[in-house]
Amino acid sequence: MRGKLIAVIGDENTCTGFLLAGTGEAKRGHSNFFVVDQDTPKNAIEEAFNKFTNDPNISILVINQNIANEIRYLLDSFTNTMPAIVEIPSKSHPYDPSKDSVLQRTQKLFNADDFK
Repeated sequence: MRGKLIAVIGDENTCTGFLLAGTGEAKRGHSNFFVVDQDTPKNAIEEAFNKFTNDPNISILVINQNIANEIRYLLDSFTNTMPAIVEIPSKSHPYDPSKDSVLQRTQKLFNADDFK
């Protein structure tokens, strides 16, 4: 997995935090982050999701959960193992595990008794 990237679809604070942590990559007009604000159209979020999930250089896609909720049908239908999709809270929207489709699928695979 050497040389793989983390992509981010998030609000300005989330993207800035990941960029400050050193995850940013921008080459020839292509970047591994997409900033979403209240004026960002849904189809632009869909395009960013599709771009990142089809990029062989991306191994993890981090997305704010409130943004993921806007394109939930895309996340629910995404079945590839790579990139791994991780939903995280934003500063203004707390994390709700009941809305995390990846977590829901994982919980269906495992029983709590498996870990005793």
